[in-house]
Amino acid sequence: MTVGGALLFPGAGSSRTQPALVAVDRALVDAFGPDFSVVRADFPYRREGRRAPDRAPKLIACVREEAELLASKAGIEPASVVLGGRSMGGRMCSMAVAEGLPAAGLALISYPLHAPGREANLRVDHFGDLGVPCLFVSGTRDPFGTPDELESHTRAIPGPVTHVWIDGGRHDLKGADPQVAEAVVTWAHGL
Repeated sequence: MTVGGALLFPGAGSSRTQPALVAVDRALVDAFGPDFSVVRADFPYRREGRRAPDRAPKLIACVREEAELLASKAGIEPASVVLGGRSMGGRMCSMAVAEGLPAAGLALISYPLHAPGREANLRVDHFGDLGVPCLFVSGTRDPFGTPDELESHTRAIPGPVTHVWIDGGRHDLKGADPQVAEAVVTWAHGL
């Protein structure tokens, strides 16, 4: 299926204007053309001016609503939309897909495998239900999950998995926006 659009969500402490998401948005439109629909969306708590994220069910419901709205407005099949984003935003998209939301693939930037120092509390229970192509773009020094940890746990994903490592990058991937955007575009072209 041809990729028709992308829906991107920020991490817990950021908004839709987070620089990496803006870079990915621009790179996708440059690569796929002006008719390619990209939406950078905020979660309800952010729109309401709150700092603390809502619980996962409300965040996942927001992903579903925004994905349906994007597909409807753009006149594209829901299954042609790439879902993803940074950290918590990408994680919520992956959980929505695991629950059955159609998608062309998942672009997961700085996936938060676990909280720093809490390696036993993994966020991977839904990985076995991800049958779509998954891209993980992460820093090699991310305290939310080392390359070895991430590669080990993503083996549970039945869909094709691609890892792109930003050498020396931490969770924020500061200064790596062009690399992140290039990784997403290259991967999306292969879908």
